[in-house]
Amino acid sequence: MDWLKIGSALFLIAMLFMIFPRARQVIKNTPKGSAKDWMGYILPLSVVILFVILMMAMV
Repeated sequence: MDWLKIGSALFLIAMLFMIFPRARQVIKNTPKGSAKDWMGYILPLSVVILFVILMMAMV
């Protein structure tokens, strides 16, 4: 291993130690979604999926 790989690995480990506590706090304090919120997410996602299937079928 050269110094670049070792430095990159140390930077990655340090970044993970900084991200995980904040991510845990964000997950704990997020509001819960209602059925209306989920439909607002699922409807556009299904339209995009259907559009991609349509485009693949046309090729």
